[in-house]
This record gives sequence, structure tokens and C-alpha cells, in this order.
Amino acid sequence: MSRLRELAAALALLAGAAAVQAQPAERFPGLGRAATPAEVAAWDIDVRPDFKGLPKGAGSVAKGQDVWEAKCASCHGVFGESNEVFNPLVGGTTAEDIRTGRVANLRRTDYPGRTTMMKVATVSTLWDYINRAMPWNQPKSLSTEEVYAVTAFLLNLAGVVPDDYVLSDRNIAEVQQRMPNRNGMTTAHALWPGDGIAGTAARPDVAATACMKDCPVEARVASSLPDFARNAHGNLAEQNRTVGAQRGAETGKAQGAAVPAPAPAAAGPAMPNELLAKNSCTACHAPDRRTIGPSWAEIATRHAGKGDYLAGKIQSGGSGVWGSMPMPPQQVSAEEAKTIADWLGSGARR
Repeated sequence: MSRLRELAAALALLAGAAAVQAQPAERFPGLGRAATPAEVAAWDIDVRPDFKGLPKGAGSVAKGQDVWEAKCASCHGVFGESNEVFNPLVGGTTAEDIRTGRVANLRRTDYPGRTTMMKVATVSTLWDYINRAMPWNQPKSLSTEEVYAVTAFLLNLAGVVPDDYVLSDRNIAEVQQRMPNRNGMTTAHALWPGDGIAGTAARPDVAATACMKDCPVEARVASSLPDFARNAHGNLAEQNRTVGAQRGAETGKAQGAAVPAPAPAAAGPAMPNELLAKNSCTACHAPDRRTIGPSWAEIATRHAGKGDYLAGKIQSGGSGVWGSMPMPPQQVSAEEAKTIADWLGSGARR
């Protein structure tokens, strides 16, 4: 009897699997199959403001500082102050903002900038974005503990939680009640149906009537950078990340001027691609243009034949040589540092 029950259960599972496989074939013949529960779960990682989807776990501010310095500070600064490429994450909030839930500096027209902690209203937004998108060269590579820890460290930099705090799924709702701009959201803009905060029935403007008369003879949409604004913050083409569709405008030359091709690299050892990728060097450096840091070609030109010097800089880090953006000490072995440094000092051949 037991074997019959086991056989019946097995047949039921096979029938269910066949139904799942057959469903898309019925609706869209020849196009794929239905996603399995495991495949859906791998993508369904969003965390809502009510914390639905938040995994169980915890992470301390101290742990977050270690992760931050190793994986975040090179782009966002040691204290979240960032640099000329990325916007600051921390700053502009006060203890009074934490008490009221409204950031006073957002109302000031003379305030120089808007940081992330000034604008974000929900702590779930920080946790979710760090979890799915950071670090930018290896998104989704942080463990759950590391995400909790980095979020805790960022909140600590903003004065939301103390130095010895341990953020977890059990106390994150309490932290939400200390977010500086938690009361800064509004529904009065009518971007979705419902009552605004003023109690008025807000209706989105989705019923506009197209005007098909008195049209201009010729409509021309264009965008260009005025000469006085060129290179105001460096060449934008050299500051954009090396992946994705947006490469950045070439602002170092006049409109329409040709961009000189990079000089060919000198003879030397081949590019250690696997080693550069393994140590995330390509997150901040590109072969022939600046991104966050200088290009390989620039380093090779300035420090030709200085392999020992470059190996030391890779392991110790530094700042001020190529601008205000610091490079933290890299966690590489002496042998790996020497391989990369010798390649750079010999011309950075691709």
C-alpha cells in the first residue's frame, strides 16, 4: 500500500510538471516555458516599504565599515562624501530632521546640493538598492549580512543609528521611524489616483486632448552644450562608466572637433585580464580614458619603468596624484600587485 501511495505521488508530480511545461506552448506555441518557482524567487528580491520581501539577518555598523572601506569607499568616499563623479550620499541632515522626519535643507534654495540621505524617505529603499545593485562592478555579490551591515554603516554616517548598532529584520521598522525625510513623501502631486495629503481628490492628468491645429511649420528638437560650459567639471566622456549605452559627451573639445586617438602602447607583457577583473580594477580604470580613476595608458605614460613604485601604490593606496578621488589600499597579494605593476610600467599593452 505504501508503494502504491509513493507511485501515485510521483505520477502527480510528473503531471504537474508537464502542465507547467505545456502552459506556454498552449498560449505561445514554440516560445519558451513557464518559469519555475526557484527561477521566480531568484528575481523576486525587491523589499517594499512595509518590509515585505526583507530576508532575515543582521549586520553591525562595525562590520559595515569594513565592507564599506573594501568595496564602497573607492566610489562613495570614506565618509559618504563621494567625489566629482558620484553624488554625495551623506550630509545636509540634522538631529532635528531625525526628530521631525522632514529635512529642513530641502526647503533652502541656497543649499549647495541634495544628498541621498536628505531625499530618501524609506530605509527599505537603501537596503533594496544596495542588495540588488552594489557594488556596481559586482551587483548582487554582497551577502545578506553585508547588506545589513553596509546599510547600518550608511545610517550611522548620517547620525540615524549609533556606532554600536546592529541592524536586523527585527529592528529595521524602528529605524524607519528615525529616517530624516520619512515624512517628506507626498501624494498631492496626483501621479496616481487617490486623495492627496491635503484631503483633496487628486486625479492624474491622463485625459489630455491632443491638439492638431496651429502646428509650427518645422519642429526641431536639439541639445548642445554651450562653449562656456565645456569642461566645467572635466571631460564627461572620461567620467562615465565603461558599460551601458550612455558613454558621456566629449566636452574637452569644441563642438564637432575630432577627438585624437590614444597613442599606441609600448611593447611589454600582455594585459593580465583575469587578474584585473578578479580584483575589480576595471571598475575604476579603463584602457584609454578616465572613468573614476586614470586610464591604464595615462598611468603607463607617467610611471614608465616604475614597477616597484606602482606595486607599492596598489597595496598602500593613495590620493591627490590624479585628483581628489582616493584609491583605497587594494587587498591583493604582493605577487599579484607586482604582475599588474610590471604590466603598467612596461606600457600597459592591451
